[in-house]
Amino acid sequence: MTSAVVAGLLAGYGIAIPVGAVGAHLVAVAARSPWRTGAGAALGIAAADGLYALVAVLGGAALVPLLAPVAVPLRWASAVVLLALAAASARTALRVHRAGTPVADRPVTAPHRAFWTFLGITVLNPMTVLYFTALVLGGHTTTGPAEAAVFVAAAFAASASWQLLLSTTGTVLGHTLAGPRARLLTGLVSSALIAVLAVGLVA
Repeated sequence: MTSAVVAGLLAGYGIAIPVGAVGAHLVAVAARSPWRTGAGAALGIAAADGLYALVAVLGGAALVPLLAPVAVPLRWASAVVLLALAAASARTALRVHRAGTPVADRPVTAPHRAFWTFLGITVLNPMTVLYFTALVLGGHTTTGPAEAAVFVAAAFAASASWQLLLSTTGTVLGHTLAGPRARLLTGLVSSALIAVLAVGLVA
């Protein structure tokens, strides 16, 4: 059982720690929102990681041939969604800056909406399920149902802890850089980073 916990934690952190386009967008959203919104987004990412860990444990070797034909279309779909997010984020940053809207008067995304939005974005990435499948098939977890459940729970907990750290960092950054120019700059930089990473998915 201990080995399943360790394997799940290592797997969860292994997929979560490399900050890609979704992580960058999480920090950007958290910087412009209350902590609860950022936390909802973070848990949405972690839920997708946990879901894919569960699918990998249940599906095993059958997942690889099923995902192979749709891996490229999913990467393109993910890139399109992320580019749309980058454009929307940049447009919002520019509109708020031009309008001079005070931080307290800006519309706030509800935590549950942030959760579902980031869950959907993360699910578009086929590499996550392939990653967990490779670990399962490589013998990094045991095959019993109890050990599999522990592995999935540990992977979710690891991902959630890291994503919550990112969202909290974004919230702190947003409070630190509260000036109009600083918030515009961080919004545009995060949008550019998301766009670059999205293009990298299909380059």
